[in-house]
Amino acid sequence: MIRRLALVFLLPFSFANSHGTETTESPLTVGEGNLELEASLIDWRRDDGSHAYVLMATELTFGVSESVDLRLWLDAYAWESPKIGKAVEGFGDVQLSVHHNLWGNDGAGSSFSLFPFLKIPTGARLSNDEWEGGLMLPYATQLSSGVGLGLMAQFDVVYDEVGKDHELDFLHSAVISFDLTENLGSFVEYVGVEGDPSYKAFASAGFVYAVDETLSLDAGIQVGLNDAAEDVGLFFGFTRRW
Repeated sequence: MIRRLALVFLLPFSFANSHGTETTESPLTVGEGNLELEASLIDWRRDDGSHAYVLMATELTFGVSESVDLRLWLDAYAWESPKIGKAVEGFGDVQLSVHHNLWGNDGAGSSFSLFPFLKIPTGARLSNDEWEGGLMLPYATQLSSGVGLGLMAQFDVVYDEVGKDHELDFLHSAVISFDLTENLGSFVEYVGVEGDPSYKAFASAGFVYAVDETLSLDAGIQVGLNDAAEDVGLFFGFTRRW
């Protein structure tokens, strides 16, 4: 499962500590009493003649303490057109998660957190009507001034439609982010997903633009590095913080 929405928008803003729409999560929390909205305005995918669009996939995060966040993820409207067969469209499921930073929440050095999550079936048209969940383990550190490294291991318990049972998938990722100017940053990322029956490898790159201290825009491209991965994807979104 590739999660498209992004990471934490920080104050003061630094692109080496923040991420746009890449997969690797930030270990930093939003802070007690703060509210953050992340939305993927459009996410387009193409794979071997099939196309898929997702509109306004939304993530809402609330800081219950300085080191703990609660997060609600809403699978928004999606349209899928397979190479063979009829197109399908509709809404997906809801995901709940708790984000607990274990160290380095000030972003000055290295930081690490635990990120368990649970997907709740809603019965919507694009739901698989199965409970799923997992655990993300994100780590981040400053490599130099304006350059940051993020690493993440993710364990997903997902439902296998073929085997009619749950299985364990393993995702690992690495991202390097750069401050280009005071308001503009960039990132490059590698993502690998080990699941049944194959290993999928992706690379992505993009930009993050800080409009001000509470609003940022992000856009990027993702390409598949092997036959099992989706061919190409484009994404554009924003992050707003209160």
